[in-house]
Amino acid sequence: TGKELIAKATHNISKRKNNKFIAVNAGAFANDLFASEFFGHAKGAFTGAMQDKKGFIEEAEGGTLFLDEIGELSLPIQVKLLRFLQEEEFYRLGSTKNLKANDRIIAATYKNLFEEINEGRFRKDLFFRLNINSIHLPALRERKNDVDLLSLFFLDKFNKKYDKKITGIAPGAMNYLRNYPYQGNIRELMNIINSAIIVESSN
Repeated sequence: TGKELIAKATHNISKRKNNKFIAVNAGAFANDLFASEFFGHAKGAFTGAMQDKKGFIEEAEGGTLFLDEIGELSLPIQVKLLRFLQEEEFYRLGSTKNLKANDRIIAATYKNLFEEINEGRFRKDLFFRLNINSIHLPALRERKNDVDLLSLFFLDKFNKKYDKKITGIAPGAMNYLRNYPYQGNIRELMNIINSAIIVESSN
């Protein structure tokens, strides 16, 4: 639906814009690996940990850390994240040294977290700690007015990528794009424009 686009736009218009924006798909990591990647680890924390490593929290110092699919985190990781949000403190895996970081956290999920809380899969205290400001992003098929702007944005993006100079989208094609159901949301629209530019032979 454009969660990362909104998160990055929020970062870019904030006082943190000159610091890092780091986007992480929380659902893409096994829970043990996520703890190491998120909080970092100390040398010798586990087999193969040959040196100290900063995690996402430290890398995003002063900037924004975007956690997509926050609803996929295990309860033990949720506890550690809650502590960081409350105290701005954390420990690297395998270390007892208390570290601090000043990050903005933006979290997103496709899940209904109220249902997850009721089922015991998501902590209520973490939800309310995260839910200071919330934005609901409807599916792209419910935002047809966005299709024109996004299509032209992706047209420009892929023109540059493939060194082409396609100047626009035919009215009939644009009408088709506006009425397409987009089960894959913005990513699906992006792939459609990408494919169309690849096969376009006029330039």
